[in-house]
Amino acid sequence: MSIIYFDSNLSDEVRRKSLYEGQLFVFSPRPSSIALCEFAREMIQEAFGSLDPRKAQYSLPVEEYAAVLSSLKPKFIHHPKSKLYIQGTLKEMGCDLTKTYFDVPRMRSSTSDNYLTTGIAYAWHPHRDTWYSAPPCQLNWWLPIYDIDSDDGVAFHPRYWKDPIENDSKKYNYYEWNKNHRAQAVQYLKADPRPLPRPAVPVELNPQIRPVCAVGGIIMFAGAQLHSSVPNNSGKTRFSIDFRTVNSDDLVHQVGAPNIDSACTGTSLRDFLRGTDLSRIPDEIVALYDDDTQCKGDLVYAPKLEA
Repeated sequence: MSIIYFDSNLSDEVRRKSLYEGQLFVFSPRPSSIALCEFAREMIQEAFGSLDPRKAQYSLPVEEYAAVLSSLKPKFIHHPKSKLYIQGTLKEMGCDLTKTYFDVPRMRSSTSDNYLTTGIAYAWHPHRDTWYSAPPCQLNWWLPIYDIDSDDGVAFHPRYWKDPIENDSKKYNYYEWNKNHRAQAVQYLKADPRPLPRPAVPVELNPQIRPVCAVGGIIMFAGAQLHSSVPNNSGKTRFSIDFRTVNSDDLVHQVGAPNIDSACTGTSLRDFLRGTDLSRIPDEIVALYDDDTQCKGDLVYAPKLEA
């Protein structure tokens, strides 16, 4: 049974251990997480101009809407300020920045009433991040950019923490994904044929947990936790941010959540940046998670950003 901790004062070490055991943590906004969301809102508003970003889907053809997102999201993801606010958030949350590595923050959008649910605005089916080559000790941080309620956020399905699910993650290699599929999201407006691991059997979505927090609040969970996008019928687009962290001690000692059903190959560890100087995880640590599939594609994704 999952326990939800609200504004816990546990140390980062104890918190990580609890997350690896399937618990969920919800935190009130911190100064840096608020600043990150405010920065994201500024970029979103600039991208949509005079339109209310949460209602813009009702004013734009889907092709034009997707084009706006395809320019907006990479700019936010790779902006230096985004990294600075993540570093500040990690410090305010008690993480040791010399041992904490993070990946760049993703801006997510979930449109209402099935307007756009593929590609650049993918509506996530139930999945574990560990099906997508995440390490066992990966932790996910999820923040709403605008106010949310229970019908436009993220859902967790705790009964599957210990119960394996038949899935097709064996088809997924991280390096092939970087080389052949990652940049193609904007192309898919009706269906998404990319190899996105999913359950191969029906999933019992209930009981489910739908945490709600304020703008800049943080929902933390293990990458092995089964979660999905709540079907958005709220009448407005939901914008959120998520990023991931790993701790170098946990990587070295190979601790984390149990792997009960993941069969993917490759590792995303080369994407992570240290909280102090943005250096990459040392090769000797990444080597602990390599599986001799490095020749299949690109070890690190190199986006082509607009000038």
